[in-house]
Amino acid sequence: MKYDTIIVGSGSAGGILAARLTEDAHRSVLLLEAGPDFPTLEQLPDEIRFAYGHDPNLWARAFGHETKFGWGYNAKATEQHPDMLVPRGKLVGGSSAVNAQIFLRGVPEDYDSWAEMGNDKWSYRELIPYFRRNEADPDFHDDFHGADGAIRVRRFREGEFLPEQQAFYDACRARGYPDCPDNNAPDSTGVGALALNNVDGVRWSTAIGYLNPARHRVNLTIKGNCTAHRVLFEGNRAVGVSVESGGEMFRVNGGEIIVCAGAIGSPHLLMLSGIGPAEHLRKIGIPVVHDIPGVGQNLRDHPQVTVALKANKAFLTNGTEPRLQMGLRYTASGSDLRNDMFILPASYATKEGYYRISNSKTFGFYITVCIYLAVGAGEITLASSDPHEQPVLDYNYLAESFDRDRLREAVRMAIDFTEYEAYEEIVSRRVAPTNESLMTDEALDEWLMREVTTSHHSSSTCKMGPESDPMAVVDQYGKVYGIEGLRVADASIMPDCIRANTNVTTMVIGERVADFVR
Repeated sequence: MKYDTIIVGSGSAGGILAARLTEDAHRSVLLLEAGPDFPTLEQLPDEIRFAYGHDPNLWARAFGHETKFGWGYNAKATEQHPDMLVPRGKLVGGSSAVNAQIFLRGVPEDYDSWAEMGNDKWSYRELIPYFRRNEADPDFHDDFHGADGAIRVRRFREGEFLPEQQAFYDACRARGYPDCPDNNAPDSTGVGALALNNVDGVRWSTAIGYLNPARHRVNLTIKGNCTAHRVLFEGNRAVGVSVESGGEMFRVNGGEIIVCAGAIGSPHLLMLSGIGPAEHLRKIGIPVVHDIPGVGQNLRDHPQVTVALKANKAFLTNGTEPRLQMGLRYTASGSDLRNDMFILPASYATKEGYYRISNSKTFGFYITVCIYLAVGAGEITLASSDPHEQPVLDYNYLAESFDRDRLREAVRMAIDFTEYEAYEEIVSRRVAPTNESLMTDEALDEWLMREVTTSHHSSSTCKMGPESDPMAVVDQYGKVYGIEGLRVADASIMPDCIRANTNVTTMVIGERVADFVR
């Protein structure tokens, strides 16, 4: 059988593309996912279904070392931190099914900068209808928000905040940062309740919001536990995908192939298929279909570190409460990039963090500080031609002095917040960084280089741009340069990471490219 469209990857963009394209009853779509499929809400495992609740290890089981639903990527953060876990979802719903649920848009300047690079269909004004189409926000009803979209949104309200969350808000306000009731308003900045894609404690993924209502369509075929090995070509046209399922290899044929495997998976699949930097592909032993130097380059993310705080006994949580409620967006000193920084308290901390299931008791909470528009970039390259061997991931964090300066300032800011009176009865002591690491900028930089890690926002490895850009992989319609019948649509096509968590923008990419295809 030949499908009109084959979509590889069912995550934040791929699930939306499958749902939108099958609104046309005459278009047949095959959606391939390397991980399992849970077709109803009731069948979802607890760690995927619930955002928080009865089990303090839900997050560790969703996207930590022990997850059954992740790719298990390891990466080099810096020379001093060469073994970093990079969580990515491996199930229908992709990373939208395992994320921390921060439902945050970039600032308008992010998307307008994409347009200025030659992608005029991606300006903020062009994207507003897609942001509105995506969300069901009960709190704000205006030209920028949607009330009946596929992804449900909530914010915690006054009286619901945990003590350390309220203390963070009070400390930020006392330091002069404005109140921010809606972080998704185009001119917003400051501190306030975060918009979260969880309602009644359920993580609202694209599998729930988009795919489940479309599953009855006879023109939609969803296949879980199917790993794409490579895209197949006739000349310079993509005509199918080589897929492994149940230990057997199959060929599936399609009129158009859309790769939605994420900022790691998409460049990996393209390179395995012979599309990428020709010299590198030949070195690995992969026949070159088309030389595109930008595939796997321009790896962007939001570097973060955590200030760990021991709480007094009366304020220790048991891990079943919400982890995230509040956040601060601000502009770093000397920066001309508005809202280039993000700080948020996380209300559960053990010595093993949230990546590993811990038998130890909670010691307190974290204040996480993040660069939300880093200057530095890394790269993804192939380790071998074996599809089962993960690519080589080098995030190259903090190689730029501007990035180190901003993260260093943010750590000192977070520690300063804890000196505010609202924290006096909550915080027993600071666990990390130590006083020794704070004595000089050089000492703090050493700590940063050891501790910096991912915010789970990998992007930009199949850059969208005009053909005149030598590092562009796709045009603004997602079409791969030099190849017919092949698109990429996910976080990998962002020219640069946006000043926000990437889930919302990746979903908007799915919505936008679906319209292009239609």
